[in-house]
Amino acid sequence: QGIAGFGIGLASMGQTVVAEIQFADYVFPAFDQIVNEAAKFRYRSGGEFNAGGLTIRTPCSAVGHGGHYHSQSPEAFFAHVPGLRVVMPRSPIQAKGLLLAAIRDQNPVVFFEPKILYRSAVEQVPVGDYTIPLSQAEILKPGDNVTVVGYGAQIYALENAIQMIERDFPGVSCELIDLQTILPYDAETVARSVNKTGRLVVAHEAPRTQGFAAELAAEIQERCFLRLESPIERVCGLFVPHPLVFERFYMPCAVRTYEAIKRSLTF
Repeated sequence: QGIAGFGIGLASMGQTVVAEIQFADYVFPAFDQIVNEAAKFRYRSGGEFNAGGLTIRTPCSAVGHGGHYHSQSPEAFFAHVPGLRVVMPRSPIQAKGLLLAAIRDQNPVVFFEPKILYRSAVEQVPVGDYTIPLSQAEILKPGDNVTVVGYGAQIYALENAIQMIERDFPGVSCELIDLQTILPYDAETVARSVNKTGRLVVAHEAPRTQGFAAELAAEIQERCFLRLESPIERVCGLFVPHPLVFERFYMPCAVRTYEAIKRSLTF
């Protein structure tokens, strides 16, 4: 709470602030400051003040041995709040470009960093200055038969699932989309893809119940209902506290994603 409050105060005085909460699991004491102060400061002051210079970095999601206090993915809590941006990169290149864009954006940003990527992701990150636009999804792989959407470290499970599907179903091609920004998210790119493929599979590590996949599924159902060939599939974490020894059963892995894509294709 103190870290967030201090950052909001500095940002309201025109400073550029990058605050860090060591684990996303421990961001909840700062929830009031982020939701009721940072997100609403511009609105409640009639534009006289704002906390737009604030970016909050926080490591999130599973790491293989974190248990219930070091593995949570709380992005959906913040995706419900007008006035915030919520971002989650999938790789080092995206992390740098999206983080620089978040720092320069004139809105408070909660920047979730999948902690498993700290040690497992290796890329040649450009040394120079660059940004990646916020609220713009990236089509990582074009396809014609099913749209698969995710963000963060979940993208790698989706890539593996797509490889297995295209191996087992000759002629099928999957379109893979990385949302990158969760709030405000790029519904237009997803809708264009689903209007082409007629099918949608959404995946994230956070629990399925009230997860962000539900929001995306509802939005695409409204936009693309007459073009859908099968029910929208959600592949998410289980609705339990994040387990330690049973983490592999909790995770929305490539096999669970494969089965969801298969159900969508064979409906």
